[in-house]
Amino acid sequence: MSRAFTREEDSENAIAGVGERPISTHRNLVTQRGLAQIEDNLGDLRDILAKAERKGDRERIAVVSRDLRYWAARRESAELSVPEPGSDLVRFGMGVTLEGDDGRKVHWKIVGEDEADPSKGSISHVSPMAVALFGKKVGDLAVVNGKEWEIVKLSDS
Repeated sequence: MSRAFTREEDSENAIAGVGERPISTHRNLVTQRGLAQIEDNLGDLRDILAKAERKGDRERIAVVSRDLRYWAARRESAELSVPEPGSDLVRFGMGVTLEGDDGRKVHWKIVGEDEADPSKGSISHVSPMAVALFGKKVGDLAVVNGKEWEIVKLSDS
């Protein structure tokens, strides 16, 4: 078959050797901040794509186009979720302070998959820790990887 009859998208991906970014099968819950991050990513990528097209940089076009498809799909499936003010149960979007049996305290904010950054104190709602915490309240225990954590404080952020 002649290369003239291949889809342009296929040849763009072949140029850069990139495949599609995998999209999670979990619900795409997002906080207000997460939704803003998606919008920012889309805007930035559109600007980068325009520059790459002006330069005729086919490899960059392929990579940025792939990322644009990913973020457009994430925007399309995004479900904004805001915790109920004053809730006494762990929910998506809340901050949770935990104390381990060694007395060490940690604080996590439960956020969407794309906005999670454990190094900055945020974890994905599908992480084992978040799953273990959902529906619990202050004083309850959550067990993750054989370690017990007591919920000592909840916050709306």
